[in-house]
Amino acid sequence: MKIYLSFLLSFFLVACQSTAQTTVQPVIITDTVRHDTDDPAIWINPADHAKSLIIGTDKDQDGGLYVFDLKGKIVREVHDLKRPNNVDIAYGLMLGGKPTDIAVTTERFTHKLRIFSLPDMKPVDNGGLDMFVGDTASGFRDLMGIALYKNPSGVLYAMVGRKTGPTDGSYIGQYRLEDNGKGQVKATLVRKFGMYSGKKEIESIAVDNELGYVYYSDEGVGVRKYYADPEKGNQELALFAKTGFAEDHEGISIYKTGPKTGYLLVSDQGANQFHIFRREGEPGNSNDYKVVKVVKVAAQVSDGSDVTNVPLGKQFPHGLFVTMSEGKTFHYYRWEDIAGKELK
Repeated sequence: MKIYLSFLLSFFLVACQSTAQTTVQPVIITDTVRHDTDDPAIWINPADHAKSLIIGTDKDQDGGLYVFDLKGKIVREVHDLKRPNNVDIAYGLMLGGKPTDIAVTTERFTHKLRIFSLPDMKPVDNGGLDMFVGDTASGFRDLMGIALYKNPSGVLYAMVGRKTGPTDGSYIGQYRLEDNGKGQVKATLVRKFGMYSGKKEIESIAVDNELGYVYYSDEGVGVRKYYADPEKGNQELALFAKTGFAEDHEGISIYKTGPKTGYLLVSDQGANQFHIFRREGEPGNSNDYKVVKVVKVAAQVSDGSDVTNVPLGKQFPHGLFVTMSEGKTFHYYRWEDIAGKELK
């Protein structure tokens, strides 16, 4: 009887704590897309940060990319993409002799990367770049995650994931992106790397350009960490965030407080919250990650997210956190609302 009463008391205390946890509200909810939002990316306007844009995927057989302003209004659309899943942004790729900002999205049903210049969203991929050519197993070419990595020499790579794939340490494809000589982007496979549990799927990928790491969510298992530079090898550096998640591990975002410090935000999709870890790891061990805060948000069943520390006008003086939500929308949050009193 005492054990039973103790269990009831513990359950009651946990329930009370959960109920008491504040849900952070967005300051902006975007216009709705046609089908199903999935992943956003933030483009910083170099001329005027207050005119920066959010590029988001609309995940469907007849899907597309939507471009939102900082008020959440749709300002541009790209349609007729075959189930675009994730999107990422890079700055200054040399195309036709000019530095060009690009948005790159995975097109799942054609097994291609689609690439568009920013902010005009003109295609610069000659119709799309085939990925994982030669992989014939079912689903091994169905693209999901994408993250872009620019090394210290300025070489740009795409880290590409798929819905399913081998469990032998070759799940992620790393492709070099460059001008094909005609002002369009070409892709060259550099390596395949990365473990996969085989349990669910891998969708979210994030790269820390300054520290040189790539992270990805092995859903239902944890977050895996590797070197982004192919010359540093394919060994797994860490597998963390293995406990405390309700269902799937999803979106990963990196907020920077300094050259080597900041936070990793990982979506706990089933609980509508984000687990936050130190970007630099724990003192004395850069590959050890402990939760420093869990933030419950109004966004529902969130897949992808992105964050910046760049001030974006008066409404986002310390940066912007954007995440996908059910209801065909994206939510914009002030960083200070996410950070609260616990984080910088």
